[in-house]
Amino acid sequence: MIESNVIKASYDYGVKKLLFLGSSCIYPKLCPQPIKEEYLLTGPLEKTNEAYAIAKIAGLKMCQYFNRQYGTNYISVMPTNLYGPNDNFDLETSHVLAALLRKFHEAKIDKKPYVEVWGTGTPRREFLHVDDLADAVVYLMNNYDENEPLNIGTGKDITIKELSELIKEIVGYEGEIKSDTTKPDGTPRKLLDVSRLHATGWKHKIELREGIQSTYEWFKENWK
Repeated sequence: MIESNVIKASYDYGVKKLLFLGSSCIYPKLCPQPIKEEYLLTGPLEKTNEAYAIAKIAGLKMCQYFNRQYGTNYISVMPTNLYGPNDNFDLETSHVLAALLRKFHEAKIDKKPYVEVWGTGTPRREFLHVDDLADAVVYLMNNYDENEPLNIGTGKDITIKELSELIKEIVGYEGEIKSDTTKPDGTPRKLLDVSRLHATGWKHKIELREGIQSTYEWFKENWK
């Protein structure tokens, strides 16, 4: 409802350019990897976030059809998994990187012998720092006017096991990492193809280690 109202109001009031933020979860669950923009709507969605994905797809398509019918300039982008300052670090509702950062930090403070990580650790995920997303969005508002949506990511992924070990090192935790294989792994891999994005002239600047280090510093100063 919100996205429909915003897009319609943009047309009614003559907004010159609009950027709609989609999400990488709009792609089919078992996509070929890396995921190209044209794979959208080529297979079933991940059931656990199907409602969210359908809403995002509807907004993206609405922008495309407004462009075709009314000659508007509404662009759509699909970011990969995001992290950074002001993330959600609640262990019940956060995403994997923020949750692991908090888990390892608290294990270090409380001198716990191990940290438990869900699943086998084999799934691969891509992570983009929120400041890079902001930079990409501004860049594309100034430099991209096509009707086709664009992936925004790094084009690099990492296993959950490797991510856990990297966060453990950055936090300075010295205990063990244990895998809880009774918990689900989720989609085996989710990596965006960013060749179309790179062709516009934009590339991410913040590598994962640097981004996690700065996020951890923010977390220590701001988490209560």
